[in-house]
Amino acid sequence: MGDTETYTVTGPDGDEESFELPAGLVDVLSEQGEPSTAVVSDVVVQAMAQQAHVIVHHSEGDVPEDIAEMEETAAELFEERFGQPLEEALGHSH
Repeated sequence: MGDTETYTVTGPDGDEESFELPAGLVDVLSEQGEPSTAVVSDVVVQAMAQQAHVIVHHSEGDVPEDIAEMEETAAELFEERFGQPLEEALGHSH
């Protein structure tokens, strides 16, 4: 196995989880001078918003109102962070 870098996420209740990524991978994804923590945070926001979108818009049956609200908030946070609507970034709209 190649070299790795450790990142740690801290939840609102203080729980922490550390994980390894291949050394240099975050640098490949970053723009010049962008901190590695910003890159990892961007990926987390993107992944969580995409997962919420899938749950709400691509599942069969009714989605509970609280989950639909979470998806809406995730989409708003995505747009604030990246400057474009999530559905546009995903290449479709509903």
